[in-house]
Amino acid sequence: MIDEFAKDNLHGRLRRDRKALLWKLDGLSEYDARRPLTATGTNLIGLVKHVATVEARYFGEVFDRPSPEPLPRWQDSKGSDLWATEDETRDQIIGFYRRTWEHSDATINELPLDAPGHVPWWPKPYADTNLFAIMVHVLGESIRHAGHADILREGLDGRTGLRAEHEQPIDEEARAAYCAKIEQAARSAAPIKAY
Repeated sequence: MIDEFAKDNLHGRLRRDRKALLWKLDGLSEYDARRPLTATGTNLIGLVKHVATVEARYFGEVFDRPSPEPLPRWQDSKGSDLWATEDETRDQIIGFYRRTWEHSDATINELPLDAPGHVPWWPKPYADTNLFAIMVHVLGESIRHAGHADILREGLDGRTGLRAEHEQPIDEEARAAYCAKIEQAARSAAPIKAY
């Protein structure tokens, strides 16, 4: 009974975070969805593509249920799963992610939490694992990258949140006052020294 509760809970959270990640693309121009927003090139559509690829590998290859989507060998990707080429459309990447959900969900639904899996890119003794550990791992990856997407989107247009139905209108004046308060606290705690 606890296994089914744990499995349902983890799976529910994974579904929630998948939707949150995709929501971060809503209403963005093609350029803003694709452009590098950090010094390392992190971008919103790249985060979606990366999480889709991670999920496809972990719920596919690890349980000998290869993804029906063509994937390069993980050793050969060299970061190509972190950005969209000019030939890849947003709809293609989102479609890939949604089809990956279906494949992953089938793996999760059909296997028990203790189903054995093997992660060839993990070192021994960790390479031999089970569905529970992979669900926790993939959920962690999804949460991490959804958080990155949240920060990137906030930097683009100020939109924040986990779900569209909970989004609040942006009050620029209140935000500016709040940030000024934090800035003042930071300056007071660590005064700038003249050299």
